[in-house]
Amino acid sequence: MVKDINKERFPEETKLKLRIFSECFREWLPVFIHNQYVEKVYIYDFFAGSGKDAEGEFGSPLILLDEACKYCKHVKNNNKSICFTFNEKEKEKQALLIDNVKQFMDNCLNNNCKESKCVYDYENYNQLEFKEAFQNGDFQHVLKNKNFGKFILLDQYGFSQVDEDIFLQLVNAPKTDYIFFISSSFIRRFKEHPAIKQYFDTEKIQFDESKPKECHRQIAQYYQNVIPDNKEYYLHHFTIKKGANYWGLIFGTNHALGMEKFLKVCWAKDKLSGESNCNIDNDFEEGTLFYDEDETVKKQAIEADIRTKILSGKITDNISGLKYTLKNGCLPELFTLVVKKLESEKKIIRTGKLNYSSTNIHKVEEYKISII
Repeated sequence: MVKDINKERFPEETKLKLRIFSECFREWLPVFIHNQYVEKVYIYDFFAGSGKDAEGEFGSPLILLDEACKYCKHVKNNNKSICFTFNEKEKEKQALLIDNVKQFMDNCLNNNCKESKCVYDYENYNQLEFKEAFQNGDFQHVLKNKNFGKFILLDQYGFSQVDEDIFLQLVNAPKTDYIFFISSSFIRRFKEHPAIKQYFDTEKIQFDESKPKECHRQIAQYYQNVIPDNKEYYLHHFTIKKGANYWGLIFGTNHALGMEKFLKVCWAKDKLSGESNCNIDNDFEEGTLFYDEDETVKKQAIEADIRTKILSGKITDNISGLKYTLKNGCLPELFTLVVKKLESEKKIIRTGKLNYSSTNIHKVEEYKISII
């Protein structure tokens, strides 16, 4: 039987995971509320649990609702239809979830909104196995609709639910961002076991046994390799160390803005690599003599890579350079830093709509880069 974490106090690692969920959703929701090309917004929490831990701390369903309640007026002013669906297959936890959500929303309605009816549709509950809920016709209709914005949370226990088929359905879904949890250490430790091979082609995962804390990076790379080569897509990961084990989150989006916002959350949590609660690259720690968050192993490696690609003519404009930086898990301002350095060294010249913009890159005007 799966351990019920909601019956205990959330450990610090779970709280970190939930903060990432919360801050990512906080960045995501207003974008879709104000997007004129999105008719409806759907938020799905497929492993919702009961909604609280033993001390009353919010789990993912109440975290999502708590963030959403900050935007009630915006939803009303934009006449946007927003629907929450919570799936919890265990009957006892689902009953608690229904009570916790109702209590939360009643309090919000009475104390904050002062309205007779909530602007959100949140009375959607399923009690299904995940894949049954995911393959449900109603959900598939929403998932494939290009006019609907979707935020999907998959806080699975273990590793088995998000296989290649589910992953590719998420990747190919329009206007869809998602985060899923996966027990990466377990896959590394038991990679030859039939129970693992049933879901993963572990021959394609290059685990470095001398670097166990990089196992989630390698799992993320496995999923990256599943994405079709001709598809522009953004994937990032965050490792969460607990004891000797390494869990992980994987975030996916079709849009550069979605990636910008998730990376913003991750780099705020980890100033060294933007991807872990442990020192994954063995950088100098904060407080030590040689600590410099602007010169970390990852930043130096990606900066050198961008520099090489510009000087070899493989990156010839700012848009492709900014996107390349995002795809390598760094904030796009790193690309602009490299451009400024190369200009000061008189190694390149820029032509076109000159700018040093590094945010909202989907709106940035393009310039060309030529080698001198």
